[in-house]
Amino acid sequence: MALLPFAVIAQRTSVGRRDSAIAIHEFTVQQAVEYGKKNNVQVKNALLDVRIQEQTNREVTGSALPQLSGSGSMTYNAKLPVSLVPAEFFGGPAGTFEKIAFGLKWNSTVGLSISQILFDGQVFIGLKARNTLIDFQQKNVEVTEETIKANIYKIYYQLVVSKTQIELLDANMDLLNKLQHDTKAMYDNGFAERLDMDKLAVQLANLQTEKTNALNQIANGYLGLKVLMGMPVTDSLVLTDSLNDDEVKAGVLEASNFDYSQRKEYQYAELGVKLGEFDVRRYKLSKIPTLKLDGYYNKNAQRDKFNLFGKGDWFNISAFTLNMNIPIFNGFATNARIAKAKYSLQQSVNQQEALRNNIDNEIQTSTNNFKSAITSLDYQKKNMKLAEDVYQQTKKKFEAGTGSQTEINQAQTDMKTAQTNYINSLYNAIIARVDFLKATGKL
Repeated sequence: MALLPFAVIAQRTSVGRRDSAIAIHEFTVQQAVEYGKKNNVQVKNALLDVRIQEQTNREVTGSALPQLSGSGSMTYNAKLPVSLVPAEFFGGPAGTFEKIAFGLKWNSTVGLSISQILFDGQVFIGLKARNTLIDFQQKNVEVTEETIKANIYKIYYQLVVSKTQIELLDANMDLLNKLQHDTKAMYDNGFAERLDMDKLAVQLANLQTEKTNALNQIANGYLGLKVLMGMPVTDSLVLTDSLNDDEVKAGVLEASNFDYSQRKEYQYAELGVKLGEFDVRRYKLSKIPTLKLDGYYNKNAQRDKFNLFGKGDWFNISAFTLNMNIPIFNGFATNARIAKAKYSLQQSVNQQEALRNNIDNEIQTSTNNFKSAITSLDYQKKNMKLAEDVYQQTKKKFEAGTGSQTEINQAQTDMKTAQTNYINSLYNAIIARVDFLKATGKL
């Protein structure tokens, strides 16, 4: 019986040693999905991207609010600057100059300054884009969660199907054990050969090896599911959901109206286009003049000795300035930025169109695959039942002495092949169901 490829879907990641006590988790598939949403590292990082964007938005908001800062300085003039003053100011002869040092040894200034952007097109667009940027990151979280959810569904139900695989292996081993017991009785009475006993022993050994390999593959599948969910691999995981053919087929291909907006990836692409439009507008508005108001209020003190906070006057200094910056020419750099933003926007539009085409393809492909998988599942289930009936009839003939060992070996092989085909068709149907639900935005 073929082994199922458990580890293919599981994410590969390094898992560090954990010293916490081993926990036991009994999960339905929905509980497994919810656990994965909280603990999968990709989901957690996507949620952190939302937090990062929130802080980036606060930066943009902060740039539009008044900017207030304080300042202080203290200067010691080791050598005061000397100026030449006409001597006649002091009663001296005309045409001569006196050397006079102006100022005092100590000078101190403290003050406040304020700056307020009155108009800046780029800041204005940044403020308008804040909500879209948050929506963009939150939609990325949803897309990531949906991808993790689909993979959890596939591995979870694959492990559920593996229970049936082990049950069939055990049933086959029970049948062979009984046949071996009956054949030994026939051998003891001279109605069977030693070769018949040896062939049954070989078949039993092969089945035991197959079961050992299957159990190892299943154990690795559980490890892969734990890693995908973000669960410590040392924890115990018990899957409580069951699965049957009717549940796989139920309510999937029912007629319904599909809209591209039902797909989270498409919603994400729409937001990307909207952000591209904001980018174009931002660079266009950078050609418009900006207006800013600056002001300051300072107090200044001068002393001949270091007693700035003693007796003496502090002089007030204050001014307000309205600054306008008018872009005239910057070497066509702004035009280049606008063109780049337009090209990037067109790329986003092209990707959105390609996504629509890919979604159409996914829906049609997954529909075809699911219909085919259900047809195959029904056929393989009937075939498995038929192969089991053939084996039982052949076994009765062999026990009655009218059948040969070759016939019963062939019946055993056919039954195992039919069981393997049924298990594979059941798993393929599960995968097809998950892919169809994801393609149509119903997962």
